Amino acid sequence: MLKSQKEIVVIGGGIVGLATAYKLCQSQHYNKVTVLEKEDVLGSHQTGNNSGVLHAGLYYKPGSSKAKLAVRGIQQMIGFCEDNEIPHEICGKLVIACDDRELARLHNLFERGQQNGLLGLKQLNQEQLREIEPHAAGIAAIHVPQEGIVDYRKVVDTISSKLQNNGGNVVTSAKVTKLRQLNNKWIISTLNGVFEADIIINCAGLYCDRISELAGEKRETRIIPFRGEYYKIKTDRQFLVKNLIYPVPDPQFPFLGVHFTRLIHGGIEAGPNAVLALAREGYRKSQINLGELYDIFSYDGFWRFLQKHWSMSLEELFRSFSKKLFCQSLQKLVPEIQEGDLEVGGAGVRAQAIFSNGDLVQDFNLVYGNNALHVLNAPSPAATASLAIGEEIAAYVTKYF
Repeated sequence: MLKSQKEIVVIGGGIVGLATAYKLCQSQHYNKVTVLEKEDVLGSHQTGNNSGVLHAGLYYKPGSSKAKLAVRGIQQMIGFCEDNEIPHEICGKLVIACDDRELARLHNLFERGQQNGLLGLKQLNQEQLREIEPHAAGIAAIHVPQEGIVDYRKVVDTISSKLQNNGGNVVTSAKVTKLRQLNNKWIISTLNGVFEADIIINCAGLYCDRISELAGEKRETRIIPFRGEYYKIKTDRQFLVKNLIYPVPDPQFPFLGVHFTRLIHGGIEAGPNAVLALAREGYRKSQINLGELYDIFSYDGFWRFLQKHWSMSLEELFRSFSKKLFCQSLQKLVPEIQEGDLEVGGAGVRAQAIFSNGDLVQDFNLVYGNNALHVLNAPSPAATASLAIGEEIAAYVTKYF
């Protein structure tokens, strides 16, 4: 393949942006690939604050991008970790039905996993699930042996290093302030200089819709930030959880629900909840950005979302302020957990795109513009699927741009 003289700038140095740039460099088709990251540390936001789970593709609608790219992506991610000695472990996960009402949903989830091509799925009765997680409640479960845990920060650092060894560039502290086109080139103004590109790829996560607007695109969806708060299980009580324990998702609830996660470097996390953040990077309740708050409250889609999910939204808000309520949610999965076993942990903010009718954008959403590609919805399982997402974007850009 002849090398193109085109130059590409990827906006956003999280795992999706870096994986995309890495795959573009691997293709050896472009003259120059540069990643611009607004922070001084790569992967500072969604990538660096997630729970570190390798998702196999159980939950996602068959045929969706999430399903296809998670199934492909977990294999690529495991291979990448093995090749580069990145800490990871395929420990398996239990999804537990706690009462008769959840059994039908559990069976539907099992069928969905099979349709998505997951291998080794097993339906377990109460006795069998307790052999895997002795302290778990529940009357039945699905065992997902392919799932695991990983250090995504280490993944990001390794991708960045390999990207640069392949001729790519990574520029930090480079918040994009302006985008314009001149003579068929993109002029990208940042706080760390001005850059030129023939093609831009927007992987800006929590600010992806803002970047697309700077590029002249009409915002068809808007990012609403949901904070996910975690508790840590005290060391002397960590024996209650061996690996990953999840509830059966409620179809009326747009997120997975609080669960237990063993971390790759030790410790057990419990959470996250899902409460509206008052800033796009609002990791604490006290963090408020009035301009970003206005952006949320002036959006009809947000109020329509609340109308549809007001009960869940109130429940999540109360749980955010009440350790007792948070603990009660966890006790449905592991009854022996007590309030005193929980210590305040970290938090992440999920960039969730919402349509103007109040519906969540359920799938990954890639929008193609004039010499630009915008990743406008990439929540979980985007970290697991990042190499597959990057491969997909690189193939599209090479073919059509």
